[in-house]
Amino acid sequence: MTRRRAPALWAITTAAAALATTAKAQTAASADPANTAWILAATALVLFMTLPGLALFYAGLVRSKNALSVMMHCVAIACLGSVLWLLGGYSLAFSGTNPLIGDLAKFGLPGGRESLSGSLPETVFFAFQMTFAIITPALIVGAYVERIRFGAVLMFSGLWLLLVYAPVCHWVWGGGWLAQMKVMDYAGGIVVHATAGVSSLVAVAMLGPRDGFPRELHPPHNPGMTMMGAAMLWVGWYGFNAGSALAADAAAGSALVATHLSAAAAGLTWGLIEKLRFGRASMIGVVTGVIGGLATVTPASGFVGPAGGLLLGVLASVVCFHAVDVVKHRLKLDDSLDVFAVHGVGGILGTLLVAVLAAPALGGVGYADGMGMGSQLGVQALGLLAVCAWSALASAAILFVCKLTVGLRATPEAIEDGLDLSSHGERAYQS
Repeated sequence: MTRRRAPALWAITTAAAALATTAKAQTAASADPANTAWILAATALVLFMTLPGLALFYAGLVRSKNALSVMMHCVAIACLGSVLWLLGGYSLAFSGTNPLIGDLAKFGLPGGRESLSGSLPETVFFAFQMTFAIITPALIVGAYVERIRFGAVLMFSGLWLLLVYAPVCHWVWGGGWLAQMKVMDYAGGIVVHATAGVSSLVAVAMLGPRDGFPRELHPPHNPGMTMMGAAMLWVGWYGFNAGSALAADAAAGSALVATHLSAAAAGLTWGLIEKLRFGRASMIGVVTGVIGGLATVTPASGFVGPAGGLLLGVLASVVCFHAVDVVKHRLKLDDSLDVFAVHGVGGILGTLLVAVLAAPALGGVGYADGMGMGSQLGVQALGLLAVCAWSALASAAILFVCKLTVGLRATPEAIEDGLDLSSHGERAYQS
């Protein structure tokens, strides 16, 4: 009896094991390998934008005694942002059905390896979005360099990620109220650049200017370092914009081409403006134009054609060049490395123009059902007004808390010595 039953039991067990293996294989197969591979690469590219791209770009623009502190800010924000993204940020942005904020269902990423997000493993989608959550508060570093306490950088960046970035991300990309209104923001004109830009203005207004501003504007200590950082940002932006297709397809390729052409046109245009106004084009100017073009095409990159990307680059440099002058010399706000004038204004400009350039007649992909150029422009403007208002109010509240607790501005002695030595006990350069 036993020998007769054993083969039957074995057959049943084998069949069950085979079914389980087949089920796992079917689950794994639903995650598209090509898409997964591309978004893994794009994730690395976007992190590369912050470390070392943005760190080098900003470090070259400050005085040598503060270069290391800027790099430290970027590294610390990357570490802090990564942890907070797992412990609430991702869930607040990408879970739940509430139109204003997500819930905590994805706290700690409970789905594990088997969970999917569209055609991607959720772990891959989580990591890709995490790199956006890292670079957005890191952009704000450029506004307050050379005079802020390190503790304030950490407290502000952490709270800002949870209270500003995560809710706005939910509004636009997580199924929130702006997504329901069919707002167009392909890769972060609203979510990244508008939020960071407006918050930068609030930060510099509450922190105060660098000593001697605006009479003394210290030149960048290492333009070559800034150029290398800008080049890394340009390359990384392929992952930023083309990766936002979340697939290895024609949409990603189109976004990459529009992104590259916008950067190239913007760099040439900024150089031409400098030549006409000052008699020469500077390295710092050209790479600033490149970054302005990249910021401006970001919300539109997947919705416009190559010609649209080119036009956005030209307009980006014209508008952002004058915005730098307005912020620093007319408003007399020491947005030290032009975060609002380049990222904020560029992101806002691209967010508005995508409503025009997405038209099929202009080479764009068209609009969602029920939307036209006029109605889309209205939604874009409403989204910008709401996001800019929330970013300003929430940032002011966070900065006020920082001021009452860890303090905002470094002491005059620390500023005079340089934040490299006074805050971190190290120097970027040894004499």
